[in-house]
Amino acid sequence: MTTTIGARIKALREEKRLSQEELSRAFGFKDRQTLSAIETGERRVAADELLRAAEIFGVRLDHFTDPFVLVGEGKFSWRQTDVSRGKLLDYETDAGRLIAAFRTLGRQVGRKPPLLKRTLGLTSRSSFEEATEAGERFAAELRLGDVPALRLAEVMERDLGILVLMVDPVDGVSGAACRLPELDVVLINRREVPGRRHFDLAHELFHILTWAQMPPEHIEEVSPRRRSRVEQLADNFASAVLMPSAALDRFGDWAGLDDDALVAKLNRVADTLMVTASALRWRLVGMGRLSRARGEAVAEDSLRNNGRDKPAAQPLPPLFSKPFVEVVAAALNEGKTSMRRLSSILGLSIDELAELFALHGVEAPYEL
Repeated sequence: MTTTIGARIKALREEKRLSQEELSRAFGFKDRQTLSAIETGERRVAADELLRAAEIFGVRLDHFTDPFVLVGEGKFSWRQTDVSRGKLLDYETDAGRLIAAFRTLGRQVGRKPPLLKRTLGLTSRSSFEEATEAGERFAAELRLGDVPALRLAEVMERDLGILVLMVDPVDGVSGAACRLPELDVVLINRREVPGRRHFDLAHELFHILTWAQMPPEHIEEVSPRRRSRVEQLADNFASAVLMPSAALDRFGDWAGLDDDALVAKLNRVADTLMVTASALRWRLVGMGRLSRARGEAVAEDSLRNNGRDKPAAQPLPPLFSKPFVEVVAAALNEGKTSMRRLSSILGLSIDELAELFALHGVEAPYEL
């Protein structure tokens, strides 16, 4: 808790654009080192100092102590289009409550965070070919199989200890990565079409695995005209994870097809691999299985919705994820939190909570 309080004081200080010297004077400390020790968790905060902090920043006391919020601890990177900063930061607070609930309740029911975090040996100076090779190796070494999109989320949670949350964010948000010292999280807009959901998942995985070497931007604009090098590396990695050479080999030749046959095959194979036909087209160009001129000649409209007038009707994936729901159920059964508080944090009614447990195949807590 000492570290949490210090991190939240630091976050508020930075938000208010105060220096350590200025905030130290407001506290009445004799030197800056006292505040520095508080912010790093090396010194406990006395009760009167905590009250003073609430007064200085104009916040409630539980802003510093509530374990079900993230303040100054998690680093987010949002993948979005035309979302106002204010609206995005408001949703970041809501998403932080989900993550904080999993972290807090997980500790209380004995869930242990992964001992080691995996990383990719890439930097911002790595080539696009190196990012592609890393994606190929990831798919092979983690045994993602013939349709990697089917197993990617499961492997991320089971083998890498990355929490994957399917969410209903504000319009314009497709996904996000969040890094905490003891927990990595990927959030995905479950209302996106499956191919985009899977690509977003693999893209955010890249950011998690390379965060230390090349931290992503807090807010990423999903626009081909504004792609930074890091985002292009992430795209190359994601394409190779979802469409590795081994998975594409079984579909034979592409270059010898006439235009109509090529479009039909792109749409059919994209459905099989659970990706978008457009992403498959550029993956084949990158691999040299289609020439760039041939890839550019394919009309984008012919690939939209993998050749359909509108997205194929498919059930939405259930909210959150099975590991998340298992932690929630255990916490309720062990009395670590109340149904009322959990309902508020998750933004679900009691009936919706009961349905959530059923959808994930998790036995409902006795209260339900």
